Amino acid sequence: MRTNSILTIPAIVLSLGVAPVRAEVCPAKPSSMDDIIAAVNAAPGCDGAMKVFEACQSGASADVQFGDAVEKKCESDFLAQLRPPQTRAYQQEMQVCDNRHRNQSGTMYLSFNAFCRARVARHYSQQALTAANPKPSR
Repeated sequence: MRTNSILTIPAIVLSLGVAPVRAEVCPAKPSSMDDIIAAVNAAPGCDGAMKVFEACQSGASADVQFGDAVEKKCESDFLAQLRPPQTRAYQQEMQVCDNRHRNQSGTMYLSFNAFCRARVARHYSQQALTAANPKPSR
């Protein structure tokens, strides 16, 4: 019985553990956490900070600090304007991120959590910026 060799190619590629290709190049020295945090802080806005985070990610515990910097940058767009119910909703979404991999061990789960939290903060930032700058109707 002959197996189809085309079907085994994806299995071989997956077994090699090839890292995904990043769309952006990290604007900082990848080995310097301080440079990466400075690049996140210097990025234009929340979306820019998230792009730096994505480009410079380590896939490990260092991402917690990068994600914290993104959260702070994004929160500056909306946190002060949230009403109590919105603040509770934001905190609950962050808690969902914190709980998602709570029982997992390994630094990659810390990275997953950092990205989850940063995405939630970016979402709230985008909503706030859209509400502040609505597109004119035609």
